[in-house]
Amino acid sequence: MKPTLLVLAAGMGSRYGGLKQADQVGPSGETIIDYSIYDAIRAGFGKVVLVVRQNILEEMKALFDSRWGGKIKIEYAIQEVNIPIEGISHLPERTKPWGTGHAVMVAKKYIHEPFAVINADDFYGPEAFKSICSFLQNNITDKENVMIGYILKNTLSDHGFVSRGICETDANRYLISITECTNIGRTGDHVAYKDENGFMRPLDENAHVSMNFWGFTPAFFTEAEKLFNTFVQQNAGNEKAEFYIPSVVSALMQQKGLKIKVLESDAFWMGVTYIEDKPVVEKNIRHLTEMKLYPKKLV
Repeated sequence: MKPTLLVLAAGMGSRYGGLKQADQVGPSGETIIDYSIYDAIRAGFGKVVLVVRQNILEEMKALFDSRWGGKIKIEYAIQEVNIPIEGISHLPERTKPWGTGHAVMVAKKYIHEPFAVINADDFYGPEAFKSICSFLQNNITDKENVMIGYILKNTLSDHGFVSRGICETDANRYLISITECTNIGRTGDHVAYKDENGFMRPLDENAHVSMNFWGFTPAFFTEAEKLFNTFVQQNAGNEKAEFYIPSVVSALMQQKGLKIKVLESDAFWMGVTYIEDKPVVEKNIRHLTEMKLYPKKLV
């Protein structure tokens, strides 16, 4: 069975200043999502599910159905603050989205096979898609899932802070722990993050980090729902609390003995966290096109 690619594309783009999911970065008007779909198809994925907000659904369908509809099955899951989740009859009022873990859960009814999760605004490269697709087809079980690990110093933006899951692995490249850190950037010749008290704390620039490129089985949905129920009860009045994928993974490692195989990548990150990142991505994609790693027009 071919795995599914789940693309988290419901972001608000507050730091970017617009709908970056649909912004053009390729020589023929391609978005970063287009490159991810292209890499997914040639890696062996059989379906793409895009998680979007209701108010951008038609725009996203017009964009991606027209390009990819005849080449791979595409479906759309809606993420809104008040989308019902199994086991929770009423979600507390809030305006901020519940986070990446919640974004995965809203796709439950569309996915019944092993699946990979990516961000819409990150460019991961073809080798990462090939390695995770192979794992999903040949190695994944409910007790052993997978992620792509990148090197921290290769994933920073020159234009502001980023968020990353800092990973610790054992000698066999299984995940020991993952710590979600926000406001990561360079301070002089150091890499550091801002803690909850506003202090900059140093990080190992060679540490492996999660760029939200995960591989799971459908069992992940049920376990995440249980954890989300508890999360909502504990954070009903905390608008800033977010239900992150790494938090779900950490809990399942501790409570259920889940193992996460870390597949290493030394690729440099490309993404559009900030509008100033866009020219860099455009330049790098032109270079990849000139090297004939991608055609000038994907579809």
